Amino acid sequence: MKISVKVKIGARQAGVQKISENSYKVAVKARPEKGRANKEVCEVLAEYFDIAKNRVQITSGHKSVNKIIEIR
Repeated sequence: MKISVKVKIGARQAGVQKISENSYKVAVKARPEKGRANKEVCEVLAEYFDIAKNRVQITSGHKSVNKIIEIR
């Protein structure tokens, strides 16, 4: 399954908000330094969907706030 994600970095609290069937907003505390924010995005989504972290992968948008995420 592929989903579209808009990321808010530097948030006070990490969380996921469902916008539509395949569109989500994800807030993360981490800053976009050395991939920390991308890693936290994957961790937050894995917790939201109750799956293992290694099943969540960013397919495009590594350096953008708009990302396409594949969930296996």
